[in-house]
Amino acid sequence: MAEEADDAAQDSGQVKAPSPRRSRAYRSGRLVAENFPLADVSDWIEYEDAAVWFDLESPTPEELEQLREELGLHSLAIEDATHLSERPKCDRYENHLVLTAYQVKLVGDDAGDLNASMMLAFITHRALITVHDPNTLDIDEIVRRWDESSDLLKHGMPFLVYGLLDYIVDGYFNALQSLDDAIENLSDLIFETADGRDSSAVLRQTFDLRRGLVTARHVITPMREVVNAIMRWNHLPSELAPYYQDVYDHVLRTADWADSLRDLLATVRETQLTIQSNRMNLIMKKVTSWAAIVAVPTAITGFYGQNVPYPAFGTETGFWTSTGLILGLSGLLYFEFKRRDWL
Repeated sequence: MAEEADDAAQDSGQVKAPSPRRSRAYRSGRLVAENFPLADVSDWIEYEDAAVWFDLESPTPEELEQLREELGLHSLAIEDATHLSERPKCDRYENHLVLTAYQVKLVGDDAGDLNASMMLAFITHRALITVHDPNTLDIDEIVRRWDESSDLLKHGMPFLVYGLLDYIVDGYFNALQSLDDAIENLSDLIFETADGRDSSAVLRQTFDLRRGLVTARHVITPMREVVNAIMRWNHLPSELAPYYQDVYDHVLRTADWADSLRDLLATVRETQLTIQSNRMNLIMKKVTSWAAIVAVPTAITGFYGQNVPYPAFGTETGFWTSTGLILGLSGLLYFEFKRRDWL
């Protein structure tokens, strides 16, 4: 029904109204306002005990320009928000920080198909502005984390930043867990397909997992420097230092986990190549064994094909003797090779 209404509005020439912006204002750790317009941000940050959060999903150029005027942001920081394709980093300007991070999510049922979406945050002494594309951040989950730790809201802006970082890093654990489970299943699968059946599907799954792991490492590894830079922020209260240290430890764990999964996947691939090599050696052994069996009648018939007299030459007895030698020696070689598991 909503899509039909949107289509009808477009057909009638009406411009669809922009989606409402999520925002919050805290004073002394208490929530005092929600969902106010962007123009009110500069009014709220005038209070000494204020902490303001404003979320910009797919912002327009006009909104970014208004934001720059409201908070006095650097033009380079606004440029980063215009093109959400930067690497994970934390840039420090004269009166604010610019945090760039990626939210990693599993797409569909394929464990190797990870989607990394960039999120940018402007951080001032009293304001946190999040900029992202649609369906990138779970805003309700972030707000829930802030509300569950309301006793820490008295620390203002540093606590809001901590909640945002904690949400992003927890997403890394979920993504890496899905990759870990998929690699473990792949480890069992390569032995089930050791006979060559469905080997192409296993190779495809290995490639997809490798691609997903590269995506995860690309966005997780730089986060160590990002969180470390925010921990050196001058406005970080000592009471929140353990919480930031916990996030930093989690980032280190995820980075080490990603490296371990890379090594594990490399080991799985080496095992696949070893199994294929062993299977090829077995095939060559069988081909060689059959060639040896075929060589027996070839040698006998070739020998008897010479125009020289031999015992029972030109008689029926000589024919059955050569046939018996062919069948007997070939059978002897077959059973010997079979006993050695060469066939």
